[in-house]
This record gives sequence, structure tokens and C-alpha cells, in this order.
Amino acid sequence: MATGAKSVIVQDPDIHSGGPVFRGTRVPFGTLLDYLEGGENSRRIPGAISRSEREHAIAALEEAKALVLARFGK
Repeated sequence: MATGAKSVIVQDPDIHSGGPVFRGTRVPFGTLLDYLEGGENSRRIPGAISRSEREHAIAALEEAKALVLARFGK
């Protein structure tokens, strides 16, 4: 799992009220989760997060998965 400077997901109090966003954007990480929850697949990332390459979206999901597994186990 990437952390710190290597993480695709970052937080900055001056961006999106400090919520998690994709590095280099103002796009909330939650936007990706909302689209996936709504039935979109990772190959059709909507325009709202098009600045984030597909690989970044997948890396962000892998980071989120690792955090959940670290917290709750497999």
C-alpha cells in the first residue's frame, strides 16, 4: 500500500474541506466510490473524474482495500 508521498489519495485542509481527493486534483475519492456503487465499472470512469487516469483509480481502490484489510483483517 502506498502511503505519504506515494499515495494516490491525499488530504489537504485547503482542498475539498480536507476530504480525501485524488493527488493533483480536487476530485473527491468518494466520487469514484459513488460511481462504482451506482453500477459503473472501472473502465467507464465518468467525466467527473476523467483527470484521474484509470490506473490511479485502481491504485486508490487498492489502497482503500489495504486499509480496510489492515483494520478488519481478511
